[in-house]
Amino acid sequence: MDEGRRPARRQVLQVAAQLLEEGGSQALSTRAVAAAAGITAPALYRMFDDKDGLLAELAAYGFEMYLAEKREALALTPDDPVADLYRGWDLHVDFGVQHPAFYMLMYGTVQPGRRPPAADEAHALLVKLLRRTAEAGRLRIPVAQATRIIHAATTGATLALIGEAPPERDLTTSARLRDTVIASLTTNPPTPPGPDLASRALALDAALETTLTTTPPATDTALPLRDTETALLREWLQQLAS
Repeated sequence: MDEGRRPARRQVLQVAAQLLEEGGSQALSTRAVAAAAGITAPALYRMFDDKDGLLAELAAYGFEMYLAEKREALALTPDDPVADLYRGWDLHVDFGVQHPAFYMLMYGTVQPGRRPPAADEAHALLVKLLRRTAEAGRLRIPVAQATRIIHAATTGATLALIGEAPPERDLTTSARLRDTVIASLTTNPPTPPGPDLASRALALDAALETTLTTTPPATDTALPLRDTETALLREWLQQLAS
């Protein structure tokens, strides 16, 4: 994209975001966005091709807002991966309740294979939190399965709250579901002589995955195993954890 057009494009997205927050998705006609941004409709189409293109970039803009808030808040929490899971849940739900139109655009219109990069980053942040939990020996099930469960539960809780009238909205519903889900996925802090066999297996599997994804293969800290041996070891660890 022409670097000179980026500020103008960003300005249009900011205008569209304000219209979305104030009037919901029904306020996002291309004519209304163009008028509010002080440009012509053809100029808007040149930037985003069509309304679907505008909505896709607006969803990506929403994920950027969400990630900025979540990174800042998680940076303030203690170095406790399970505490971060609780905090991350509350941040997710709070964003949806505070920005319902954005949340509906981000999560209510999802299509397979069409997630913006910021959505992938939000997913990766959850995976990272759960991998840290597993490495601490406090996760009961594999990271991938726990990720799907928490994503489904937080999204469902948030959409349910958005669907309620604000005077009738009871945020304790989310808190109770949060406590139930996270408690079913995690264990208490290990005490001597340490976590059970399943938790140990999950912790080692998570550590292996971290090494595989962050360590260049040609370095001294790379795994001294062939790919087939690593795959077999991880299969055994996941069997022990099940």
